[in-house]
Amino acid sequence: MPLKTLVILNPYAGRWTAKERMPETEQALRRAGIDYQLTMTEGPEHGTRLAEQAVREGYQRIIAAGGDGSISEVVNGMLSPALQEMPVNQRPALGIMPLGTANDLVVNLGLPLILDDAAQVIAAGHTRLLDLGEVQVGVKGRKRLFDNNSAIGLEPTVTLIQQDITWLKGVARYLVATLMAVMRKPQWRAKLEWEGGSYQGMISLVTVGNTPLTGGLFYMTPNADPFDGKLTFVYGYMPTRRKILQLLPRTMKPGAGSYVEHPDIHEVHAKWLKIEVETDTPVHADGEIQSRNERFFYYEVKPACLPILLPERAHA
Repeated sequence: MPLKTLVILNPYAGRWTAKERMPETEQALRRAGIDYQLTMTEGPEHGTRLAEQAVREGYQRIIAAGGDGSISEVVNGMLSPALQEMPVNQRPALGIMPLGTANDLVVNLGLPLILDDAAQVIAAGHTRLLDLGEVQVGVKGRKRLFDNNSAIGLEPTVTLIQQDITWLKGVARYLVATLMAVMRKPQWRAKLEWEGGSYQGMISLVTVGNTPLTGGLFYMTPNADPFDGKLTFVYGYMPTRRKILQLLPRTMKPGAGSYVEHPDIHEVHAKWLKIEVETDTPVHADGEIQSRNERFFYYEVKPACLPILLPERAHA
């Protein structure tokens, strides 16, 4: 009997190209023999509401057709606070049809970018339990799950700038936005606490990763593993624009020579992290700004909580 499957397509993903690719997406799913229903999101957070409703209606597979923001919305719906008590073995599996710009989660998990191949992965039905991160924004603020990464300081400043850049597409937009953010010389005085450690002093950034790659180009937490039951966070302070710019190329290296090897940059693996800053900073989760001005953040890992459809070679 076919699995009850819902496709949630964000027509605005990929800089408004996903709607044009809807016929291609549906053809790929049909060629893979997937029986499905499709619905389109109509605005911010609609994907979250649709995914939560789909879980309640007993869908066994929920396919996010879009980019990283679209996937994140669907994930937050599948594991909304009201649904987190559902036993893991009863949760529907997440499938992905990549229609975004950077497609970071797809790249991080070794999923195919070609739609026909992505549909074949979904049809094959191999799942693995993915860790997620959760950030609480504000002392009594809202909580948000993330599958890729979240950050305060420099990184969300870049996100805010790139949202206003319309003359570039793809990873070039992120790179230009990063250069513009560096020129603002971002810095904050902060207190960090985590299991087994703490830090108090100046920071340029704190980035918390479930996976290594973000923005299609930057390995901000190069040693993050979304299946190890921990979050990986990086913090550090570069006092001048020149030093930040000198370090920037090393954020694009996933292995030897990465920026985390710099003596003023620190990479930590932990189950939780508390951050307090003296002046306001923006914060993002999976590239979506959660607040432009906040001073308290609490991160924790949600280990092995989301069944996700992956290529068989990634199945464990």
